[in-house]
Amino acid sequence: MTSFETRITEDGSKTFYSSEFGETFHTKYGAKTEAEITYIKGCQIPEKIKYQNHLRILDICFGLGYNTAAAIDYILKENPQCFIEIIGLELDENVPIQALNNNLLNDWQPAIVDILKELIINKQVISPNFKLSLLIGDARDAIASLVEQNWQGDAIFLDPFSPPKCPQLWTVEFLSLVAKCLNQEGILATYSCSAAVRTALQLAGLKLGANFCIGRRSPGTLASYNERILPPLSLMELEHLQTRASIPFRDLSLRDTAEIIKKRREKEQLLSNLESTSKWKKRWFNPKKLRKLTDDNPS
Repeated sequence: MTSFETRITEDGSKTFYSSEFGETFHTKYGAKTEAEITYIKGCQIPEKIKYQNHLRILDICFGLGYNTAAAIDYILKENPQCFIEIIGLELDENVPIQALNNNLLNDWQPAIVDILKELIINKQVISPNFKLSLLIGDARDAIASLVEQNWQGDAIFLDPFSPPKCPQLWTVEFLSLVAKCLNQEGILATYSCSAAVRTALQLAGLKLGANFCIGRRSPGTLASYNERILPPLSLMELEHLQTRASIPFRDLSLRDTAEIIKKRREKEQLLSNLESTSKWKKRWFNPKKLRKLTDDNPS
């Protein structure tokens, strides 16, 4: 069993570091804060539960369980009458198991920890207040199954490792299936500001908006079929979508490895006539202060 290194983030909550992916599971600025702001606030759950008494959520890359915990905690506090349905997708069940065993969920009240414990151990929780499922395996397989079931949610938490580290879950093909699991008024939220990811979401038929910023200059991304409910992207962000950084990842078979997916994109970038990302950066940033965008790896 892989053992994960525990790290404390700036809001005092803990996360894991994955040596396989070379990244932590959450932003260093605050693991719990990221769950509450990027996903709960980003998906407009506070607004939705004011007029909905049934909320369906898809949590892609369940990980330590923080996003699901934050959703349950908030909804039960603000609208106890709301029935909560959450489906979590996770490749490695050892991640939530170790989070549970190492008490990383203890930033939430004991009742929430008990719910997550039952979900992590039994993979399902059914009660008068909620129906929770945790599907273990490749998210590419799980999402195809949900599409076949015509499952659609009010909110989608898209939280894989970054595009350079886990391109499999940021491709046009995968996100096109994800989009089919979002209802017409639903919102998909992610921390990523990658132009490649945003282009893939557009190609999946979704409109783009800016998510909240957690400790960095670049906002994450929101996507929905209803553009009116989304905060607009800035001119800088829109121009970023016209550069070579916007060339998306592709995985036609939904079976390719990360290396194959990345190499395919690199070849397409080399042949592209789009503006270079460096030229775009020079227009928008002071060269003396220029630094790499947090979760992009454009050429």
